[in-house]
Amino acid sequence: MTYANSLDGNFVFDDSEAIVKNKDVRTETPVWNVFTNDFWGTPLTSNNSHKSYRPLTVLTFRWNYMMSGGLKPFGFRLVNVLLHAFVSVLMLPVLERLFLTPSPRASLLAALLFAVHPIHAEAVAGIVGRADLLCALFFMLSFLAYCKAVDRSSFTIGQSLPDPPMSNLWLFISIILCSISMFCKEQGITVIGLCSIYDVIGASQLDLATVLEKNLKGKYGTLYPKRTPQMRLQRWHPILVRHLLLLITGITLLLLRWKVMASTPPVFHSVDNPASFAENFSTKVLTHGYIWALNGWLLLCPEWLCFDWSMGSIPLITSPSSDPRALLALPFFGFIFIVLGSQAFLHPQPSHSNRVLAMGLALLSVPFLPATNLFFRVGFVIAERVLYIPSAGYCIIVVLGLVHLSNKVTPSQKSLLVVMYMCLLMVLGIRSVIRSGQWRNEESLFISGLRVCPLNAKVHYNVARNAADRGDRSMALYHYREAIRLHPDYDQAMNNLANLLKDSGALIEAESLLRRAVTLRHDFAAGWMNLGVVLAAQKRHLESEQSYMTALKHRRNYADCYYNLGNLYVDQHRYELAYGAWRNATGLRPTHSGAWSNMIAMLDSIGKISRAEEVAREALQYLPEDPAIHFHLGNALGKRGHYANAELHFMRAINLKPTHAPYHFNLGVLYHHWKKYEKAETTYLKALDLDPNLLSAHKSLDMVRKKLNEIASG
Repeated sequence: MTYANSLDGNFVFDDSEAIVKNKDVRTETPVWNVFTNDFWGTPLTSNNSHKSYRPLTVLTFRWNYMMSGGLKPFGFRLVNVLLHAFVSVLMLPVLERLFLTPSPRASLLAALLFAVHPIHAEAVAGIVGRADLLCALFFMLSFLAYCKAVDRSSFTIGQSLPDPPMSNLWLFISIILCSISMFCKEQGITVIGLCSIYDVIGASQLDLATVLEKNLKGKYGTLYPKRTPQMRLQRWHPILVRHLLLLITGITLLLLRWKVMASTPPVFHSVDNPASFAENFSTKVLTHGYIWALNGWLLLCPEWLCFDWSMGSIPLITSPSSDPRALLALPFFGFIFIVLGSQAFLHPQPSHSNRVLAMGLALLSVPFLPATNLFFRVGFVIAERVLYIPSAGYCIIVVLGLVHLSNKVTPSQKSLLVVMYMCLLMVLGIRSVIRSGQWRNEESLFISGLRVCPLNAKVHYNVARNAADRGDRSMALYHYREAIRLHPDYDQAMNNLANLLKDSGALIEAESLLRRAVTLRHDFAAGWMNLGVVLAAQKRHLESEQSYMTALKHRRNYADCYYNLGNLYVDQHRYELAYGAWRNATGLRPTHSGAWSNMIAMLDSIGKISRAEEVAREALQYLPEDPAIHFHLGNALGKRGHYANAELHFMRAINLKPTHAPYHFNLGVLYHHWKKYEKAETTYLKALDLDPNLLSAHKSLDMVRKKLNEIASG
């Protein structure tokens, strides 16, 4: 229930790109596109693709879209919360396996900690986090199936009736579930590593010290009193077979993944992950080490949570002597090395607790490996949702420590430990409620990010963008400027700031920002288009046209650019070119209301009334609820003397947008020409009530009242 308060939230942050703007989510697009495009709806063969291939997750978004009847966030969010609840319950058998002996109480305590941990807020309350939830679900199911395979193995400890065929069946099921997990999110492939470690350390109870012995010792001693080479081979054979199959599965899935990516890695920028682009090796090592330790700290104390950690959130560590952060990673790595060393070389046999600790560390570290930048570069610094699966390993370690403490204290102190643990769960639960509430809307999410990462230009950019959408211009201007101050090459922030300045008439500064943006990124199509808009506002038509053409060169299917190009042509009275540009816009995006409306209005203004009517009726096939098109069609019908039909479309426009004064005024003009003077008077008064400064309505009202007086006196 800690995430239930996020159910009434909106689509936020990455949800916009992955769901709202992603055509693959909509049922009207071919379902096969899900398997040829990346998670964001971009073809995997494109240079702009992030190469994140999660088709099964996108399929669940399509299912949500279909079941909810459109883009209604409640249904999407409900599925996420239910998935987290299901994974939390599934943690019970998984954790009991990893505790290596029947430990229902310890498993329950660890599962409760997992269920309420605030680090999961991004995965649960952020709809895009469903990839992590589905990945975790099939990750755990794959692990449980592998455990069944080990149980059925002919040489598994404690198995009196081995069943090799069933062992192979469960192994096959585990491989299938691993593949499903990976196609929900790439992290799923790491279950292979966890299965391997469980097989060796957990089930077979092997360790480096034992393996190095000439004669293996173990619980098989009663079955095999004398260890012959054949007997040792019989013990090793099932383990080797399983590991060979795991290796083949891993290599096959990686090759398939590489093939799906069109055999090209994703392209990231230094702002996405500055440490991975550092030229100095020691800077790279020190900063990555600090980042790994910070991930551990977020599990231990989930107070600093932010939706984005890129850009300047974590400054690079250039020198261990001048930056104390370099020393903060030492305790973190020291703990891991001590545990691994004791597990590998402790002799005689490592204790049960050491094995459980090793399993906890395995679950903590193995699923986290893809995010470490050790094997390949990733497009983020810290992403809290990638800690969803690793946090289960952290829960094991915490509960194991609690068990150790409870074994060393008196019964009364043991009760106090339980109370303290319950208080911990309560505090974390409250933090989860607060954090999930921040994910309900972008304003609260972005403002919360400012408190954690004030040096992150992207956080300031998102705060500014949200403020602009809400109409808070002064706040938007401040944070766009702050984003550019923190990251002087932030071309997108320059573009958005220029748009705000253009709307307020500051055309010179807007032009300067846009020229700088397109200099930084020559193929910045939106920047070139907006530069064209600014130049057109300055009546520099030739330069404006050249900017639009440059934008179309870099993005051929740019509907908005064709729309603005049409506006430029109509200002120059080049009506045929304007019509062609707007036709291109509506051809690329049939729901482009502005292009349709301008096209109809232009045809009307140059006297092509019948053509305007045809275009308006065509537009209504795509936009049946667009008030502007009904309004323009009403104008065209009125000029042709089809007053009754014109009235219907004017009324439709008014019903769709009742507070727009010009709609009421033009309806009054229609009544005026129709000689329905009383209706005209009433409609003019309504228009003036909505906009008292509408001068044309004042004049028309005076004229209709004179006419009414003439009729009354005559």
